[in-house]
Amino acid sequence: MTPPATPSMTLLCAAVIVHDARADRVLLVRRGPHARFARGRWDLPVGKCEPGEPVTHAAVRELREETGLLVATADLEPVHVVHGARGVQAPDGYLTVVFAARTWQGEPVNAEPHKHAAVDWTPVDAVPHDAVAPTREAVTRYRAGERAVLLTGWEPAATAR
Repeated sequence: MTPPATPSMTLLCAAVIVHDARADRVLLVRRGPHARFARGRWDLPVGKCEPGEPVTHAAVRELREETGLLVATADLEPVHVVHGARGVQAPDGYLTVVFAARTWQGEPVNAEPHKHAAVDWTPVDAVPHDAVAPTREAVTRYRAGERAVLLTGWEPAATAR
């Protein structure tokens, strides 16, 4: 008898583009040497939703946990959805809702030095080329006023359907 198939589970995540419009810069975190993936690469503040947690609450929580910044859920603007075919902790794929925040409280700090090597502002048009995919594309499209579903890790044939 064949055992029942294990249902696939898509991991739900939230990311935040913190945009300082006056200086036209965004806040990025550099993943540390012990990161589970993308060691040393720049990324948006991002993290997994806890069971039963709304994605907006996860965005607020992860931003605070990683950078110390406080943002209200009402100040989050949904700007992109990233659908990844697979991830380090998501063999069945992940879905990241990317929000933009133009208002917040506090000054950014590296609130998780055990996970991140740095937290820093970067000009919107100068997101490093070695940033985690699709961070650079998300920021570039956001700045251009585009809203999109961004696909990463999918075979070209799967995205053409």
